[in-house]
Amino acid sequence: MHSNSAKQTKSSSSTKSKKSAAAFRTISEVANELDVQQHVLRFWETKFSQVKPMKRGGGRRYYRPEDVELLKAIHTLLYDQGYTIKGVQKLLSVSKNKVLEKLSEMDEAEPILREEIKAEVQQDKAVAPKTVKATVKPEYRNELKTMLEELKALRSMLHA
Repeated sequence: MHSNSAKQTKSSSSTKSKKSAAAFRTISEVANELDVQQHVLRFWETKFSQVKPMKRGGGRRYYRPEDVELLKAIHTLLYDQGYTIKGVQKLLSVSKNKVLEKLSEMDEAEPILREEIKAEVQQDKAVAPKTVKATVKPEYRNELKTMLEELKALRSMLHA
């Protein structure tokens, strides 16, 4: 009798893998597809505001096809491309659509997002110092420059 239930379980699991592309997925199905633990997906929900599965009664999560695509992108960036969580957050904040588009076109050996998206992130970083410089009052600039020179001299003494 045990072998019959094993056959039923096997056939039902193979049925689940044949869901349509538009079907919603449970957290266990997505975790199996990405080869990560379920708690990793729940953790990603806290770190990436773009990941918003639908929740039903009892808090059960159901992932839309676009949620699964986004999770695949996050997985690729973290595990295959070597990005940190903060790095992926920055890329997704610049343009989630560009990230997903680039991933779908990507050759497996190609490093992801090295061109236009990274350039946008660098532009954002370049703008920040100008903003800070503009907010420093002129009377403090000379004092800060002097302090910086002193710090540089101290650093060179430490390294000597």
